[in-house]
Amino acid sequence: MNFELQPTLRGKLLELRPLAPDDFDALYAAASDPKIWEQHPEADRYQRDVFRKFFDSAIASRGAFAVVERKAGKLIGSSRYTNLDAGSSEIEIGWTFLARAFWGGQYNGEMKALMLEHAFRFVERVVFTVGENNLRSQKAVEKIGGNLFGRNERPGLDGAMRANVVLAITKAEWEKRKR
Repeated sequence: MNFELQPTLRGKLLELRPLAPDDFDALYAAASDPKIWEQHPEADRYQRDVFRKFFDSAIASRGAFAVVERKAGKLIGSSRYTNLDAGSSEIEIGWTFLARAFWGGQYNGEMKALMLEHAFRFVERVVFTVGENNLRSQKAVEKIGGNLFGRNERPGLDGAMRANVVLAITKAEWEKRKR
């Protein structure tokens, strides 16, 4: 499988490009709003030192994107591919956030559609792991067709275990939604 984890993906509203080390300040500006993280298992991610750990892990993942609003050319968030499992024909999309000005409209839908279209060229299932109390993100994934797939626990960047729900979209479900 030759899955490219950091292609440049372009839509009408957004461009997703590989996240680069020099994106830190612009991405932190988008992420420094405490409201973004209030339902997240790491609710203090708006703090610069906590966000630095998140950012460094995004760079190290080699699958993270800078999400750029095309009209203004401004970095407004991030997402990433991770946990590619060729044997199960599955990849995870996660660690996604957008600045609040871009919530509730077409932006998340377009970002995920771009990522799903790319992913389904290579895999049969995409999963999304979301904190069990992060109802906002769970609803956003359900809105694009995600269905409950399971539950798990994962360590956060601070090492503490976090309970999550796992939602999934199969290639067949995605193709059916697009019709």
